[in-house]
Amino acid sequence: MPQKVIGLIGGLSWESSAEYYRIINEQVRARLGGLHSARMLMWSFDFAEIEALQSSDRWQEATLEMIGAARRLERGGADFVVICSNTMHRMASEVQAAIGIPLLHIADPTAERIRAAGLGRVGLLGTAFTMEQDFYKGRLAELHGLEVLVPEAEDRAVVHRIIYDELVQGRVEARSRQAYREVIARLVARGAEAVILGCTEIMLLVGSEDSAVPLFDTTGIHAEAMVERALG
Repeated sequence: MPQKVIGLIGGLSWESSAEYYRIINEQVRARLGGLHSARMLMWSFDFAEIEALQSSDRWQEATLEMIGAARRLERGGADFVVICSNTMHRMASEVQAAIGIPLLHIADPTAERIRAAGLGRVGLLGTAFTMEQDFYKGRLAELHGLEVLVPEAEDRAVVHRIIYDELVQGRVEARSRQAYREVIARLVARGAEAVILGCTEIMLLVGSEDSAVPLFDTTGIHAEAMVERALG
């Protein structure tokens, strides 16, 4: 059977979209061998335009942009759609309702991986939108039964600032890695059994060596779930 075509809504930021593209193709090659690579379409936003909508609380406009991107991918022949961003899953239900193909939600394979590891109480790192609003935490709790801890207010501000001022701009700095290590350690001290890297750029900054508990990288997990869907 031919591969299904993955439709990626990217540019949210392109730094993580490039990681998605790499991981998906590596996974397909590992599964199929030889010269195989993935069948994909990508709509890539100018992230400055999306960030302006986020920061000015113009979420309805952002939702319309996301729906437009998903419809372009559907018309282009995608068999299913993915949003290459945790934050922009804020409008995942509206996007799904507007198209006739499935949307593979980033939180679901992540939660399934956590549950499979026998864990139930997790810390969540991400943008302020992801950490503070309910669209992500609520899905983890209500659909998957996870208890979700977020950093305290000062730590949330640090995590958010590093994402927007550094990671989405391609900057990976040692002092920021240390700051994240300290935020993770405080979540562990509060009882987190694992930590979700709930922004698709965070995997550029920290890895398993930076945490005393398992880290669940949503970028890698989401990409692997796409490959499973495309090849299954």
